[in-house]
Amino acid sequence: MIQAVYSSLLAFAIALLIGPGSIRELRRLRFGQAVRQDGPKRHLAKAGIPTMGGVIILIAVAAATFAFARNAVLVPWALFVTLGYGLIGLIDDFLIVVTRRSLGLRARQKLIGQIVIAGLLGLFVASRPELGTTVLVPFWGKQLELGLLYVPFAIFVVVGASNAVNLTDGLDGLAAGATAIAALAYAIIAFRIGRPDLGVFAAAIAGACIGFSWFNAHPAQIFMGDTGSLALGAALGSLAVLTKTELLLVVIGGVFVVETISVIIQVVYFRFTHGKRVFKMSPLHHHFELSGWAEPQVVVRFWIIAAIFAVLGLVISGVW
Repeated sequence: MIQAVYSSLLAFAIALLIGPGSIRELRRLRFGQAVRQDGPKRHLAKAGIPTMGGVIILIAVAAATFAFARNAVLVPWALFVTLGYGLIGLIDDFLIVVTRRSLGLRARQKLIGQIVIAGLLGLFVASRPELGTTVLVPFWGKQLELGLLYVPFAIFVVVGASNAVNLTDGLDGLAAGATAIAALAYAIIAFRIGRPDLGVFAAAIAGACIGFSWFNAHPAQIFMGDTGSLALGAALGSLAVLTKTELLLVVIGGVFVVETISVIIQVVYFRFTHGKRVFKMSPLHHHFELSGWAEPQVVVRFWIIAAIFAVLGLVISGVW
């Protein structure tokens, strides 16, 4: 457990130390955020704030994990997935900055890369006797043997988690804070099931997110971009797969699930009613923002809800 604490503190310190220099360099390169024109009007003021800040998180996580879990068997796979998704996000962010528009890689291109990386993780887990292709169902107390279906299931978990965090990354500090909370929950679970190496990795994720939040808190000096959000979601997804708590991620990452569901509801309702909306804007955080909540108010309240989901997940994990 002490190694996890050190890992978290080191990741926090690294993010804090390299943050100012990264912000200056990104400003010099004019790697500024492109803002949606159909978003909340107050967000137009965020145009030009440096993006790609997820690089800070990735460097901090990689360094802290290597320092305290370098000889682990499972952690390299968690890092591979996290950095792989981070690379996809980095390319996407770079294209957005270069083209000066709010779209980078095509959705199909991103999805193919995400599926390939997650598929490799799924194949690895399926090939390990101590992990296998079973999925534990909460409360039921039984394991489902998925066999050949496990790999597509693992892909769904990782890709879904990655894009859910990506959707949540819309307000200053929201995604970083919610991910830190979920990662801390997974650090506890990892130690509880005898996977301290994964606990070190999860703690590094939490520490890096908190360190990044120093600069990402409202008013943000830097945004994580897809570089960070896709990577952080993939990190949570890989933790769920490697700890064999795939279905528990739905609870621990409840905020991300709710945000994703709000988008699905909005899109489906909009299409079937020819233009009507359930929410003022999706994802859900924008609905509350347009309802009059101040941005920090939305963020802190979502953090509180994320903490409740995380505690609930820990309680459920303890009674499996």
